[in-house]
Amino acid sequence: MRIASVALAALATGLVAAPLAAQDAQTAEETSLTETAPTSPPVAEKREHTSTHHGITISDPYHWLKDQSYPKIDDEDVLDYVKAENAWFEAQMAPRQNLVDTLFEELKGRVKEDDSSVPQKDGDYLYWTEVAEGKEYRLWYRRPVAGPQTDDAKQLMLDENQLAEGKDYFRLGAISVSDSGRYLAYSYDDNGSERFLARIKDLQTGELLADEIPETLSGLIWVANDTGIVYGKANANWRVDNARLHRIGTPVESDIEIFREADEGFRVGTGLSAQEDWLIIATGDNETSEVRIVRRDDPTGEQVLIKPRNKGVEYDVDLRDGTLYIHTNDEHVNFRLATARLNNPGEWTTHIAGSDEFYLQGFSLFKDFYVTEGRLNGLDQVQIRDYQDASKITPVDFPEASYSAGLSNNPEYDVSKLRLTYESMVTPDSVYDYHLSGAKLELLKQQEIPSGYDASLYMTVRETVTARDGTQVPVSIVMRKDRGMAEGGKPAPLHLYAYGAYGYAVPPGFSSSRLSLIDRGVAYAIAHIRGGDDLGRNWYLQGKMNERTNTFNDFVDVAKGLAAKGYTREGEISASGGSAGGELMGVVVNTDPQLWKAVVADVPFVDVLNTMLDDSLPLTPGEWPEWGNPIESKQAFAYILSYSPYDQVVAQDYPAMLVTAGLNDPRVTYWEPAKWVARLRDTKTDDNELLLKTNMGAGHGGKSGRFTSLYEAAEEFAFILSHHGIDE
Repeated sequence: MRIASVALAALATGLVAAPLAAQDAQTAEETSLTETAPTSPPVAEKREHTSTHHGITISDPYHWLKDQSYPKIDDEDVLDYVKAENAWFEAQMAPRQNLVDTLFEELKGRVKEDDSSVPQKDGDYLYWTEVAEGKEYRLWYRRPVAGPQTDDAKQLMLDENQLAEGKDYFRLGAISVSDSGRYLAYSYDDNGSERFLARIKDLQTGELLADEIPETLSGLIWVANDTGIVYGKANANWRVDNARLHRIGTPVESDIEIFREADEGFRVGTGLSAQEDWLIIATGDNETSEVRIVRRDDPTGEQVLIKPRNKGVEYDVDLRDGTLYIHTNDEHVNFRLATARLNNPGEWTTHIAGSDEFYLQGFSLFKDFYVTEGRLNGLDQVQIRDYQDASKITPVDFPEASYSAGLSNNPEYDVSKLRLTYESMVTPDSVYDYHLSGAKLELLKQQEIPSGYDASLYMTVRETVTARDGTQVPVSIVMRKDRGMAEGGKPAPLHLYAYGAYGYAVPPGFSSSRLSLIDRGVAYAIAHIRGGDDLGRNWYLQGKMNERTNTFNDFVDVAKGLAAKGYTREGEISASGGSAGGELMGVVVNTDPQLWKAVVADVPFVDVLNTMLDDSLPLTPGEWPEWGNPIESKQAFAYILSYSPYDQVVAQDYPAMLVTAGLNDPRVTYWEPAKWVARLRDTKTDDNELLLKTNMGAGHGGKSGRFTSLYEAAEEFAFILSHHGIDE
């Protein structure tokens, strides 16, 4: 069943809040810290450490902050330093506590505590989730389609709150209902390490089966007849290089490996075809892919290789009635859609040609039609298409000039309507059904803001800024209509956000949390810089590898351009980014420190060169196609060295900065931000605030739970606002 195949989503910092008990605990902790509050920031010891590559020697005096027993972290010197930084963070944030509390209440007030998703039919059941008042996590429900639609008929499949009880961290990974509806497979992570434990529940009896599969990092795909699941196991380097079959009731040690990937840079994932008769096994890195299929009713049987891997060629596959549909960039950078016969899978015929204007991002097959999704002039497109005539297109029309939209949960193959999601920077998240008969959009639900929200008070603007090489970079801005522009001595603060990597486009979507900045007179802008794929695949390619610096230049030029257009003034701009976006923050404070009033770098990827030189780290081999391989290439080494934030810290004034980390983060390891902050403290020439907060029991996404993560958002907003001179 497609409904419950919730794949492990890309992590993002959630802006959501802490139950009163958590607040009380945190307040008690702050009180005890304040009693012995440090009066100066910690100073990390410098220990001589150098390495030489391609005849170039680099100094790394804070190398010792990488615990040599990692992923176990037990070096007392390391832990003492991290704890000292946390104590300094608490001491410096203490004067802002009233603002933090005010912001937290605002953020919490915009969250509907008792809420539910829109039910969706999948086979014999309707499925949905609920969140209860005061609870951190979701409850997963279903109800038979036939019979009374009452509360008495609904069945609680899974209570995340129960699973999270007594734990500092919890995240559901994958959840999948078997074809018959009898079994529920799910996985969870309870320490932030992103190594998930998979379990199976009998929904008829409520019994939790004895089957336990540790160390998973994948979806959970049921094979035919409910006999077992296909999953991927993380290896010692946190890489899924396999697809395995677990039969219900058998020891996990006897699970059958149905595919193994030899290339250390590739990762393996599995899924089902549209008609759910084929298991799809895909492997690839950031620029090359390869796909096999095998009958779902015979998962250990003969596999069909669609086409052997070819460096730089990406493709993904689905099939319908013996015809393969292949989405690929082999002939055009913006991808084409090709078809092939199952008995000749490598002979591809163009079905939809690649286009310079339309960026084809993906497709979904249904019984009587198929859907293509992509971008035109940077805006999301959803198009209904005819199998027999590729030129026959029915676009779904959306009401605003700038928005984010796409297919949502559509588990069934034979449908007459499509579930869609839609939002803009002023329109809250909305769920629609699109009825193919009559081409009508039916609004099913719109995000409710309990404390109140009046969209008429806000405006969103799409600007274009000319970068230094002449490229036109789009920017999405949201602000209050009564804010005004920067005139005379009026500072007109602005907050600028971007990501700019991996081809991920930051959509111009809605955020209720963001209102706490906007309602205090801060304009909020998203820079759609190169490195994302906002304007097509070339937009991404122009921000990776040897063109990576375009990403950083675009962000700086957007900041200067918005000041020139009167939205703000240079020096009155705060900025933030996380992970690869944190790398962006690290670069721009090195190159243009005077532009920024304050900068937040969440779990920042700032020790780029050392990480790309360490092929024992989980992500490194698979990251070389994105950043370059400095082990093999002197050119790549020199280029990464030229911008790597940790390596380019210099003696100059820096803006106020808040840096976060997760001790258990497997993506950006804790020592990257720790080393960076240590070097900044030793080198910078100003007295501006520099804070490092490390979550001791969390990973890349910070604290879990819809309430506890909101408290962290309140802290970050308080830091930003206080440096804009806004204290209430």
